[in-house]
Amino acid sequence: MAETLEVTTLRPAEGLNTADFVAANKDINDYLRRRPGFLWRRILETSDGTIIDIVAYDTMAHAQSGAAGIVGEMGHSPVHATIDHDTVDWRLTTVVQHIE
Repeated sequence: MAETLEVTTLRPAEGLNTADFVAANKDINDYLRRRPGFLWRRILETSDGTIIDIVAYDTMAHAQSGAAGIVGEMGHSPVHATIDHDTVDWRLTTVVQHIE
């Protein structure tokens, strides 16, 4: 099965940190669990404090729909206030190799 990944890199908003971002994601996590095609989510932090947020879906169509809902249906989520929006880099991409 080919996975489609939503990969977002960002920095926390001024005065906040990765823990604040993670804590503010409760409603987003609940939203993702309800989405058709949702497979898994991982949030990582690099040594310079950049957050990498990866969400996996089973198809590109499900990924596009799920991502649209984060800013649409979930536009009221507290997570949006924890992000420095000038630093966001967002993309959808298809996995070309998966090794277990």
